[in-house]
Amino acid sequence: MPDFSMKFARLALAHVTREFPNKLDHVMNGADDVRRPSELHPVFYGSFDWHSNVHAYWLLAFLYRNGQLPGDEQTRIRELFDAQLTESRVAGELAYLRQPSRGTFERPYGWAWLLMLCGELHRHESVEGKRWTHALAPLGAEFSRRFKAFLPKAMYPIRVGTHFNTAFAITLSLDYADTVRDVELASMMRDKARAWYGGDVDCQAWEPGGDDFLSSALIEAECMRRALASDEWRSWMDRFLPRLAEREPRTLFTPVTVADRSDGKIAHLDGLNLSRAWCWRCIARSWDARDARRAIALEAAEAHVAASLPHVAGDYAGEHWLATFALLAIAAEERG
Repeated sequence: MPDFSMKFARLALAHVTREFPNKLDHVMNGADDVRRPSELHPVFYGSFDWHSNVHAYWLLAFLYRNGQLPGDEQTRIRELFDAQLTESRVAGELAYLRQPSRGTFERPYGWAWLLMLCGELHRHESVEGKRWTHALAPLGAEFSRRFKAFLPKAMYPIRVGTHFNTAFAITLSLDYADTVRDVELASMMRDKARAWYGGDVDCQAWEPGGDDFLSSALIEAECMRRALASDEWRSWMDRFLPRLAEREPRTLFTPVTVADRSDGKIAHLDGLNLSRAWCWRCIARSWDARDARRAIALEAAEAHVAASLPHVAGDYAGEHWLATFALLAIAAEERG
C-alpha cells in the first residue's frame, strides 16, 4: 500500500478543509440557519458534502495509524486532527444535530461513516489518537443512539446502490460496534441483518443502475458475512448467489463503464467498481483455497480495481470521495 498511501493522503488533505463547492443536507428552521457550511459544521464542512468529509477523515486516520506515510504527511494529518477533532468543535456538530427537523440528517450513510471513523480512532494507541478518540466519542454515541432508535421501526431494507443502502450501513456500523464493544448496537445490527436479508435466495443482481456506487448484491453478501457465524454465512451464501462458480449473475463480474467523470452522478460508477472489488476480496477470504469461488472472486476484484483505480483523481466530482473506496479495496487485498 505505500505506493498509494501518499497519493490518497495528499488527495484527502487537499479537500478535507475545502469548503466550496458544497452540497448541504440542511433543513432550515428559520432565517438564522442561512449560514455557511463551516458555521453549521465546525468539524465536517469540507470535501463537497458532510459524509464525504467524514470518510476523508477516516481515510486519513487509517493511513496515519498504518504508519507508512512520509513524515510530512503524518505531521499534516496530526495537525489537522489536533485543530479539528476537539471537544468544542464536536459540540458544535452535536448542537446542529439536536435542532428540530434534523433527526434523519445523513441517515444511514453518514451515520455509518461517522461510526466507522470512531471505530478507526479507537484502534489508535498513540497519545494523540486517544485524545482524538475522546473528543469524537460523544458524536459516535449520538449516532449509535440514533441507530438504536431507528432499527426497531425500520421494517424493510433499502436495497438501492447509493447512500440509503441499509446493508452498507450495517457493514460499517458493525465494525464500530465490535471495536468499541457497543454490545447492544452490535446485537441489534445482527438481528436486523437476519430479519432483512436472512430469507433472500437466488439474487438476480439487477445492477448497475445509472448512478450506483454500491453493488446491492455484493454489499448484502458482505453485510451477512459480518453478521453471521462463518458456517451459517456459507450456507446462506450458497442460497443467495448459487451460481457464482459459473460466474453468474454475469453483471457482478463485469466492470461498469463510466461515460463522463465530470458528471457527479455518473462518476459514482467508478465507486461501484471499487466497492465491488472491496466486497469480492472480503468475501473471497471466507472460502478456502479448494473452493473455486475464491479464485473467481479474486479475479473479479482485480478486474474491477483495474477499471477504476486509475481514475481516483482528475475531476473533483470523483476526487472528493473515490480514494476512500479505493483504500477499502486495497486494504482488503492486503489482509489476504
